Formats: sequence, C-alpha cells, structure tokens
Amino acid sequence: MNSIGRGKALCAVGLLGIMFATAAECASLHPDGRKEGPMSLTLSSTSFPAAGLIPARCTCDGEDISPQLVWAGLPAGTQSLVLIVDDPDAPDPAAPTMTWVHWLLYNLPPSAAGLAEGLAVRDLPAGTRQGLNDWRRTGYGGPCPPIGRHRYVHKLFALDALLPDLKQPTKSALERAMQGHVLAHAELVGYYQRRP
Repeated sequence: MNSIGRGKALCAVGLLGIMFATAAECASLHPDGRKEGPMSLTLSSTSFPAAGLIPARCTCDGEDISPQLVWAGLPAGTQSLVLIVDDPDAPDPAAPTMTWVHWLLYNLPPSAAGLAEGLAVRDLPAGTRQGLNDWRRTGYGGPCPPIGRHRYVHKLFALDALLPDLKQPTKSALERAMQGHVLAHAELVGYYQRRP
C-alpha cells in the first residue's frame, strides 16, 4: 500500500476511534490522493507586534484593557477554541518561580475570528465561558510585573470538542479538560516592563 493509501486507511480507522494519523494529516489528504501541507493556526494582534511591547493601555499602568486578537487557519474538525494568557517569568524573570495566569477563555466558537481590543464580557462570542485568573477572578488582568521585563504568552488552542461547563476553572483544571482534544495551537508573545 502506498503512503497515500495508508494515510486514507489510517484516517478511516481514526474515525472509528483509533487515532494513528493526526487530524491535520487526515485533513490534508485530497480525494485524488495528493497530499497538501496542513493549514497552520495563526494568532496575531494589532495591539502589539509579535515579540513586541504590549502597550500601557493593556496593562495595570493604563486602562488594563484586553488586546485585540485575531486568528486564522483553524483545522478541520474544530469544535471550540481555548485562549490562555499567562506570564512564565513571575515574579522575577531573572529567577522565575511560577507562571501567572492573566486570562482564560474556553468554548470560543470556531465561527469567531478574533476578539476586539477592550472587549467587554457582554461582547464575548456566544457560548464563550471564562476561567479564573491568578487574581482569583474572571476576565482579563493585564501585565503588572513587579520587577524586570516579562513575557506574556497568548496561547490559542483548537479543540475537537465543546467542553462541558467547568464552573470558572483554574488553568490546571482547564488544561486537564482539554487533554486529548487539541487539534492545533498557536502562540503570540508580547513583552512588558514597568517604568521605575
């Protein structure tokens, strides 16, 4: 059996619950047997450039509003999206001891193409649920590093399932619920350092 025939067979088996081929590989097989590279999930922002500085308005030194985010390239079979924004450099990037969670959203519908800057809770896409950040509240909490220049990692996950109501989960609870359902993920990193 050639590689395309094998791929189709594996995808057929995968539909029965035994996943030997990835969802991306199955999605990339043409009916005529050609294989195309899988679409890549991308995440970007007009609020700040990739690996650039997050503006003060999106931090505790400004209005503390959420950044604009936009995504594209959802893989076939995406049923929901998860957004996790965290800071792996807390409290001091010279000697980090924890990852501070700034924002958790789950069950974002695949029909949504992004989030506007300064998004109000009432304007979240229909069906979207929120988790608890490390201030023990829902919603966005912007960068507010106590010392040094921190990374803020915006992570988007495409899932093959709609998650149950997790009742304002923590990041660890949300990640447990996501296990086995991630089709693809993308990251966007921004930086922020407070002025003395």
